[in-house]
Amino acid sequence: MANQKLIISIGENIKQLRLAKSKGQTEVAGALGISVAALSKIENGQTDINISRLAQIAKYFDVAINTVISREETSSLSQEVVEEIAELKKQLIEREAEVMKLQKKVIDLYDKLGL
Repeated sequence: MANQKLIISIGENIKQLRLAKSKGQTEVAGALGISVAALSKIENGQTDINISRLAQIAKYFDVAINTVISREETSSLSQEVVEEIAELKKQLIEREAEVMKLQKKVIDLYDKLGL
């Protein structure tokens, strides 16, 4: 019974995320590679959802998986703050990629110098 309540809650959260982004079921279902009927069953708590699908949905809506499970994370934040956080995450990912490239260059230089 508790599991069913969680499934219903997750479905409601997904629906709220979809509505907050002004997306229709057809658009979201297409992006997720599932049928509209399957998305509808998820949103209505009629079907269980696995972790890979949760991850896919979180990625699509650009939120953490925890947000899909429990909307508490974004409910207290304004849309502006959420968008700023998303932009900062994007910048962080870009910087991490730059750091990795620089680390590779340093390693290559050490190899060339025989250190």
